[in-house]
Amino acid sequence: MTRRPSLRQLGYLVALADKLNFTRAAAACFVTQSTLSVGLKELEHDLGIQLVERDRHSVRLTPAGEVALTRARELLAAADDLVEASAAAARPMSGQLRLGVIPTIAPFLLPTLMPLVRSRFPALRLVLREDLTGNLLLRLRDGALDAALIALPFDTEGLSVQPLFEDELWLVAPQGDALVAGKRVSISAQLSGRLLILEEGHCLREHTLLACGRSEAASADGIEATSLLTLVQMVACGMGVALIPEIALKAGLLAATRLIAAPLAPPVPTRTIALASRRSSARAADLARLAEVIVEEHRRRRGRHTTSVGRRASKAPRRVGP
Repeated sequence: MTRRPSLRQLGYLVALADKLNFTRAAAACFVTQSTLSVGLKELEHDLGIQLVERDRHSVRLTPAGEVALTRARELLAAADDLVEASAAAARPMSGQLRLGVIPTIAPFLLPTLMPLVRSRFPALRLVLREDLTGNLLLRLRDGALDAALIALPFDTEGLSVQPLFEDELWLVAPQGDALVAGKRVSISAQLSGRLLILEEGHCLREHTLLACGRSEAASADGIEATSLLTLVQMVACGMGVALIPEIALKAGLLAATRLIAAPLAPPVPTRTIALASRRSSARAADLARLAEVIVEEHRRRRGRHTTSVGRRASKAPRRVGP
């Protein structure tokens, strides 16, 4: 019977895959290089396959090693969840909680959310990481994050996903632009031809293209923005128009600009803000409470503005501020 690998051996494999160097991998595991090397050889012997290719100049995983690496990360993440389950049960909403947030949410929600979380849960320490959705979900699956605040639609297969609220997309254009002359703007061929988008990797890019019925970049000249702030600056320079999330507009993204934010005609394109976590997470109860606070803060912010579709319908396009 094949002997089961130990978590320590799996940790050696993950460390070597991350560092691709025996010396640095051993240091990351706080063991000697010989200990790590022996542990990996024992793992290969126990599994009956070669996991690592070694020579004097390089280290790489074999195809079988890559498969084993994926399972090793999953098993280590599940083991961490098991350890955290005891602590969470003994003292909920305490300790460290690692939260990933995408760039089109983080600067607009966190400044007001973080003080609220600290006041409600003083024993909880949120450790934040801002990154693109794909990178955050990869770290979430690997156990490097406890949860990720993302925007749907996005591929979240195998994860637990809790939708929090809908975030409408508005058209942003210079004052006097013919596109925002009416009460509501229709997504037309004219709009698609002038639309500026974010670069590859941002989920808002895909949401924008989806709203316009496009499956490829809408910018004919290939000009794309690296952030929402850059996107707004490009619109201000007369390079085109853009679809901007309501959450960013309400946070004052257009402050000190002469741009107009106009509502779009039905069906209004939206993205769903959601909290993603591992299904095996031991912090499901804590994440549910965090989700409640996020929704509460969003509703409070909306209460300071006229934001519902019905109340906007009779109003002309206007600049939206904080």
